[in-house]
Amino acid sequence: MSMTASNETTQFLTFTLGEDVFAIDVTMAREVLDLCEVTRVPQVPDYMLGVINLRGSVVPVIDMRRKFGMPAAKQTRDTCIVVVEVDIDGDAVVVGALADSVREVLDLSPDQIEPAPRIGTHLNTEFIKGMGNLDNRFVIILDINRVFSSDELALVQGLAETDEV
Repeated sequence: MSMTASNETTQFLTFTLGEDVFAIDVTMAREVLDLCEVTRVPQVPDYMLGVINLRGSVVPVIDMRRKFGMPAAKQTRDTCIVVVEVDIDGDAVVVGALADSVREVLDLSPDQIEPAPRIGTHLNTEFIKGMGNLDNRFVIILDINRVFSSDELALVQGLAETDEV
């Protein structure tokens, strides 16, 4: 599977959740923040930790472990927030994704990327863009625009528009 129309390499920001390594297109990542205080918001799903103030803007923070059905982890000095821009019906919404750590920016060529696995009908894998093969270890390449449903993104966008930190 080719991530690009040509044979050019694509850069991905990699981060960890437990022992798993995930990647997003580097152009989707705005910045990486050290863990900071998150203001809780009532009546949101458990994976929505709350909001942070990012230079005067309200940014919702999502615990990626909980979003993917993984157990919560103790926060460490490596725990960080990857600030990404997600598309909702043509509108860019800024979201913070809590990760165990950020690893590196990785260059992958199209021949290092395999198609997303077909795991049957029980698991939703439409948010997986592909599997990067790096030294016989797989990196799960996410389509960050598909990680969240449109309803979830509408809730996130509502938080950003109505709450103040």
